[in-house]
Amino acid sequence: MPPSMPEYSEDDFIQLSALQHYAHCPRQCALIHLDMAWSENVYTAEGRLLHAKADSGAVEIRGDVKTVTGLSLRSTRHGISGKADVVEFHRQDGSWRPFPVEYKRGRPKKQDSDRIQLCMQALCLEEMLSVSVPCGALFYGKTRRREEVLFTEELREKTTALARETHDLLRRIGLPPPADDERCRGCSLLDHCLPQLLPAGGRASRYLEGLLEQP
Repeated sequence: MPPSMPEYSEDDFIQLSALQHYAHCPRQCALIHLDMAWSENVYTAEGRLLHAKADSGAVEIRGDVKTVTGLSLRSTRHGISGKADVVEFHRQDGSWRPFPVEYKRGRPKKQDSDRIQLCMQALCLEEMLSVSVPCGALFYGKTRRREEVLFTEELREKTTALARETHDLLRRIGLPPPADDERCRGCSLLDHCLPQLLPAGGRASRYLEGLLEQP
């Protein structure tokens, strides 16, 4: 696989997790990655503990599988950097083939946000190692099972398009309008987002400053 030509400088890189946040809710993505808002609830705490086990940085070899946790990833083509929870390297025909595994606290989702995050990990690995990564897996804490994900052309195109959209969002001033739908249930940023109070497109910090300036 030929190396990809750089499209982003180091200063333009965004976090890999921003893709998952954007795919789930653009406003949530902007709150986290522009306003640096974060709140813990039971769901985020469970997810943090699950990832802490996966991101230990350990390397283990069992037979024809080498498991690396907390592997740093980057892509100059897509302007992405971050870490993979787990990358398994499977020995095939005398070489090691990467197989990314992302850990999630809940259950499999209908939407593609988790699959997009995992697919971008594969794209990073392909660019870094000049190998093909055809599939990976999502491990969900509630079911304690893996869901295998095939990185089809459709999913790759959707992932790369969403990466560009996420870059565009994080270059803007201001936030997307609030969703104010079922995605808000269980969101730890509900008090930051204020979906029923904030004007559409308003930035949380700007809105609060406006309140303080009122006589």
